[in-house]
Amino acid sequence: MTRRRQGHALLAAITALVVVLSAALYVTVAAHDGTARRTLAAGRPHGAGPGSAGRWVGTWSASPAAAEPGTGARGTAGRSLRNVVHTSVGGTSARVTLSNLLGSRPLRLTHASIALAAEDEGPAAAPGTMRRLTFGGRTAVVVPPGRQTVSDPVALPVPADADVLITTYSPTPSGPVTIHPRARQTSYAAVGQHTEDLAGTAYTERTEAWRYVTALDVLGSEADGTVVVLGDSLTDGSSSSTDENRRWPDALARRLRAAAEDGRDVPRHGVVNQGISGNRLLADGYLRPLARTVRPQNPSGLRRFSRDVLGTPGVEVVVVDLGVNDILRDPALADPDRILAGLRALVARAHARGVRAVGATLMPFKGHPGYTDAREEVRRRINAEIRAGRVFDAVADFDEALRDPYDPRRLRFDYDCGDHLHPSDRGYARMAEAVDLADLGGNAVRGARGTARATTTNRQQPDDGVTRHGAR
Repeated sequence: MTRRRQGHALLAAITALVVVLSAALYVTVAAHDGTARRTLAAGRPHGAGPGSAGRWVGTWSASPAAAEPGTGARGTAGRSLRNVVHTSVGGTSARVTLSNLLGSRPLRLTHASIALAAEDEGPAAAPGTMRRLTFGGRTAVVVPPGRQTVSDPVALPVPADADVLITTYSPTPSGPVTIHPRARQTSYAAVGQHTEDLAGTAYTERTEAWRYVTALDVLGSEADGTVVVLGDSLTDGSSSSTDENRRWPDALARRLRAAAEDGRDVPRHGVVNQGISGNRLLADGYLRPLARTVRPQNPSGLRRFSRDVLGTPGVEVVVVDLGVNDILRDPALADPDRILAGLRALVARAHARGVRAVGATLMPFKGHPGYTDAREEVRRRINAEIRAGRVFDAVADFDEALRDPYDPRRLRFDYDCGDHLHPSDRGYARMAEAVDLADLGGNAVRGARGTARATTTNRQQPDDGVTRHGAR
């Protein structure tokens, strides 16, 4: 696996030039859905610090999806949690979103840090890159149950296609822990306060869940906006190779970077993954209650759209790949008209904010235990409407790209991980190839019936007037 670690040798000089980027005072505005809104204080233009160039965009994200089993009583008190995340675009400054959305008690964090990883795999930090995170100028922060907070910006040159370490420490019980499970990425934990350790020797515990951390944003001129991918396990990367970043949104980010480096006229966007395994469009997921939480676990696409899509900084395009679980998990036969109405509702909400909506056709699943001919007919009816242009602004035809040409109800053999539902690494790469990069740009969004709406730049996030400490 290859990770680019450009710029480490010049880090000190670059940092001196960009340190002014984090001099402004920022505030966090938290909506009732727990979204940490991103607005600048003192009337400064949204998305830029004093003397800075560029705008804030998302480089990585993971939707908060569940309460970690076994953490209802004590949370992770007395342990340092080192999350490993992978960037899609780079920038000169960074900020982090920390979530207590599924907590039932206040989360008290006394230490937090960010650094570039020292190597492709592991918890060690690259020398010269460790930065302490603050929240409204303080090193400690208390995140209420059902809320998120955003750190102050920190001057740190962050490369594209790089691993970043985000570490938190809580000394007090504050469960349950908000996580994104099945991350296909190894993260770490250590007993005691080790948030600013460069060496990874204390981090002897491993996990495949991201804890508390839900977003990493960067400021710079490398990207003009953000593509948000909203989906289920097919987007989350279920069955893809662990620690290899083989999810299809990862492959899409690589395609965009490679095309830009080749001088092609393509959108310069970060790509963030808001896929949740088991996610449905219309209903919250069926997760066994593992701990008492203040919000539903695995919230539906309709419920989380404002938080996970419209709450992302610099969002220009959303790619929606939802509906398969609505078909498979409906105890009766799913109604295709209800699913299509839900997809159109997402598009309408995107258009109201000037966001372009690209929709994916639903891939085949014959051979999976949930397959029936009746469910196959539901899938085909939904795909027919999507292909006809009556739902989204543009279409990524995953069905056509991955189906078996000899039996279109199945995934092609080499694109199938073996369960007849989830793709192999090669299948995920093919999904990314099925997205027309030109559909991720454009100066207008076009509704299902041909109504064009102008897009905007530096759009403000919705604000319900509830202010929280933290940074934006």
